Order: sequence, then C-alpha cells, then structure tokens
Amino acid sequence: MTEILDFFREHNISVSEFESLKEHCTFGIGGAARAIVKPHCEEDIALVLASCRQREIPVFILGNGSNILFSDEGFSGIILTLKDNWSDFTIDGCLVTAKSGVSLATLARKTAMRSLTGMEFATGIPGTLGGGVIMNAGAYDGELAQIVRSVRVMDRQGRIFALKGEEMEFGYRTSRAQREFLIILEVVLELQQGDYEQIWSRIDELTIRRWMRQPLEFPSAGSTFKRPPGHFAGKLIEDAGLKGLRFRGAMVSSKHSGFVVNVDGASASDVRTLIRIVQKRVFDEYGILLQPEVRMIGATGET
Repeated sequence: MTEILDFFREHNISVSEFESLKEHCTFGIGGAARAIVKPHCEEDIALVLASCRQREIPVFILGNGSNILFSDEGFSGIILTLKDNWSDFTIDGCLVTAKSGVSLATLARKTAMRSLTGMEFATGIPGTLGGGVIMNAGAYDGELAQIVRSVRVMDRQGRIFALKGEEMEFGYRTSRAQREFLIILEVVLELQQGDYEQIWSRIDELTIRRWMRQPLEFPSAGSTFKRPPGHFAGKLIEDAGLKGLRFRGAMVSSKHSGFVVNVDGASASDVRTLIRIVQKRVFDEYGILLQPEVRMIGATGET
C-alpha cells in the first residue's frame, strides 16, 4: 500500500493515512481508513481506480458521509473523497451545472438566492449532490429525480459518459448509478424561475419542520430505514413500542422513531445490533422486514 500511496503523491494527489472515519461521516462512528485520497481532476480519479484495480485494493467513494455507517475496524482500502475538493458549480438561467461534491443544502440556498424554485426540499439534506443523485435523495414530496437533467459519470474502469435524467432510472432511494457502481462527476439540474419570497418562505417552513421533528441534536445517518410500501418505518417502530429503545451508545430516537442516533459514543456494533433488534420486533409484530437506508461499510468493503 505504501508504494501506491507514494505513487499518488508523485502525481500531486492529496493522501492522508490512518485517519479516523468518525470525522468523515455524520454518525461520528468508525475506525481508521488505511488512506484517504482527494483527487483534483477526472484524470486523478481514473488513475486511482486503475491503480487500485490492478492491485485489488478496495475503493470507496465518499461525499459528506451523511448516509454511512463505517465499521469499527475502519476501511482497509482507499477512501476516495469528493467533497470540498470537488464542489464547483455555475448557474446559467434555470440550469445549474455542479460537481458532485457540492453540498445539497448549499446549492439549494444559492439557487434560492437567484429566485430559482425546485430545490427547496433539499435545504435540510446534509449530503452532497453526488450522494444525493446516487440514492435519489428527497424530502417533503421533493426528490432529485424531479430536477436532474443529465449526469456525467465514470465507471469503475475509468470510462466517462453522460446519462440523461430518464436514463438514470431513478426509483425510491435508488438509481442506475447506484446499481452499476457509477461515480457521479457532474450534474446538470433544471429548475424554474419562481418568486423569491415564496421560495424562502418554503425553505423557512421546511427548516422549522425539520428541527421540530428530527433529532438533530444527536449524530445520526438520517433516516435509518427505507419506507416500506404502504407504511412509514417510524410509525411501525413507534407502534411496536421501540421509541427510545437503547442499546449501549445507540438509541431509537425519542423524537422520531425512524432515526437511530448516537447518544453516547456508540460503536458501529451498537448501531447494527439495535437495527437488528428493531427489524426483528417489527417483523414479529407486523410481518414487515424493514430494510436499512443507511449504507454499512465494512473493513474491506460494503456489507
């Protein structure tokens, strides 16, 4: 591993070793990454992918880490991060062209300043645009599928191509990019001209609702479970009597049962155990198996 990291440094790619992943996810949980690499151009990304593929070194693409639970053992491969180093964007009329590392909340507010409507729902989503596109992030009756016009992607062999919005095959918390392990490089969003005051009124309304209903006072990965067809995960969990249930440092939020939160130095093992308890209880009560929305990343790859 040392040899390949030195090779990246020779190509002016930023590398840090044995860095705690707690600082790279909103859950505040996880061991150390063997290496975190920050590319500065598409050639850097392709070089990292090719080098790691040749040596069979696992690579995980990370944005803001807002939907991630890292293993307590960390990640033995390379974390390739697309965040502040990959966050440029331009606004031309109603079209927004943005690199995937830009914050969704930042983009929502910047477009609102231009009286563009369509991104109000995203002001409270803590992830990056790329991560949001991968999972078709949404809230309050809005989702990225509604505004994505095209996406520039790279596959794991380093090939770059563009996909139209309809070619992304968006679904509930999924997309073609997720299923095919594509890396989001750049996204074109199509918004609409709107009324400045109405846009900001909607943003303020959603911000208040989020603070009132979600446990933002504790670290979490957002909604822990996907919404089962015809039901709400949080209501099923609450009705099963699990609201406030705690396992060591992890707890089912007493504010919103759809969230598992880190209340006291929780480990990934604590969270996984609590998730299994919730799944079993809800299945026993209602015959519904809740599927985790949070991505669980193990020591050598996704689990």
